This record gives sequence, structure tokens and C-alpha cells, in this order.
Amino acid sequence: MSIDLDNVRRTRAEADCLYTAEQVEAAIDTLADGLSVFYRDRNPLLYVVMNGGLIFAGRLLPRLDFPLEVAYLHATRYGMATQGTLLDWRVRPTQKLDGRHVLVLDDILDEGHTLAAITDYLRDEGAADVRTAVLVHKQHSRKAFPGMRADFSGLDVVDRFLFGYGMDYKGYWRNAPGIFAVRGL
Repeated sequence: MSIDLDNVRRTRAEADCLYTAEQVEAAIDTLADGLSVFYRDRNPLLYVVMNGGLIFAGRLLPRLDFPLEVAYLHATRYGMATQGTLLDWRVRPTQKLDGRHVLVLDDILDEGHTLAAITDYLRDEGAADVRTAVLVHKQHSRKAFPGMRADFSGLDVVDRFLFGYGMDYKGYWRNAPGIFAVRGL
């Protein structure tokens, strides 16, 4: 499949900046403070959800002032929304989970089906406690269950198509310096 790079560049140039890099970094600082208090004495295992969670985790981890282990997993949801707990595992969790405090890091909580299925899986595999942290919480009523929210979140955003800081537009602009919304979508 060929990608129209001119369209990708134009989309970035025309996008609405919802949060600047400075605002995003400040939100990550606040998240790091809260996580440091909560996890200081819990010996957590942090799982980064690929690919979206990569940039968020890279910015967050150096700010966490406590011992922790880091691993990654890669899962995508497939099927209809009513089958949201079915995952296509690209990379399954590899660490022993028995009795561990686990924190799942991801870029965004949109509908949340994949994140809910991942956390259910980790609990079923023996984790003592599973929590979630996302950079962005998208505001809408289509969540996997009513009132769904990550345990820790940085920024609330409107219900638009977003990219930057891990979120992508057609596979591009995860590296955009801020949180952007595609104009017209």
C-alpha cells in the first residue's frame, strides 16, 4: 500500500494544536508526581502498550523516582465492538505476574476495549493489582463501560481524531511535538 506523503504533511500543517509540547510535558510531570507517590514502595512492573505507549513511556519513565521493572506488550482488538475483549496478541506479557503490582502505560484511552481486555488478562494471569496510566483521555460516551477512566491520566481531550506524543495519523506523526487534531475529522 502506498501512502500519500503530501497528504500526511498537509494534515500536520493544517491540524489544530490542542496542547503544546510544553503543556504535554507539564501534564507528564504531574502524572509522574502522582505515580511516584502511589508506587514508591510497591515494586511495580510497568507494561508499555506498543506502539502508541512508546513515546509517552519514554517521556514518563525518567521522571519516576522509585525502583521499577519495565516490559512491553503489543495487542490489538479485532472483531465488532461487542467482541472488545478478544485480542490479537502481537507480543504477550513475558514477566511473571503472580502477586505483582502492574501499571499499564498507553498513549490514549479512547473507547477502551483493548485496555480493558489487557488489564483483565493481566489480572487473570495473577497480578495482585493492575492499574492504568494514559497520557490522553478522550471525552465521549462510547467507552467500553460507562464511566471508564484510566487510574492515572494526563490530559482530557475532545472527541476528535488525534495525533502526536504516540498517537498516529495513518502510521505517521507519533513524533509530533504536541497533541493535534486532524482538521475536518
